[in-house]
Amino acid sequence: METNSADLAKETYAERERLADILGGLTSEQWGTPSLCEGWQVREVVAHMTMAYRTKAIEVLAGIVRARFSFNRYADRDARAATQARSDAELLDLLRRNIDHPWQPPGGGQAGALSHDVIHGLDFTEPLGLPPAPPQRIALVLASTRPRQLKYFGVDLGGRKLTATDSDATVGDGSAVVEMTSKDMLLVVTGRRPLDEVPHTNR
Repeated sequence: METNSADLAKETYAERERLADILGGLTSEQWGTPSLCEGWQVREVVAHMTMAYRTKAIEVLAGIVRARFSFNRYADRDARAATQARSDAELLDLLRRNIDHPWQPPGGGQAGALSHDVIHGLDFTEPLGLPPAPPQRIALVLASTRPRQLKYFGVDLGGRKLTATDSDATVGDGSAVVEMTSKDMLLVVTGRRPLDEVPHTNR
């Protein structure tokens, strides 16, 4: 699937708006729901999604150094600090005011920005039982999946090829084909759910 940067940006902004609308309808108790990110509630996930809007690159670099060069450790500290300093409403307002923010992760480009929002969106919509991003938007994220991403998330497809039933997305090049929805495929390749825990068909 070939998509230019402008189209990816349009999908990124649409996903941020979709997620902001969902968050706007949540109760305080729902903001406290455990997410798919271990140790984070919905509010920490949202805080992480807004990190690029409230911190400068030099601040992030300094934070990573203080976290002994672990981005994950820094991101956890930042998310927790942000939820202490801001209310849920303030975090949501920050997201709404930056729907069309041009941020892109280092080396990730616009596809990386879209992936960041779609994946973290799943981190809270899944446990809340709320709708995921549209299949074709998720397919754009899956199209950028490379072996290094699978390795980062600790995922081994074991010679299998994952194929979506609701989009044209595929991941892997094995001879054994496994069919599932685009959403479930993204949960698998990002290490959120083991393959045997999502509905799928072998063929």
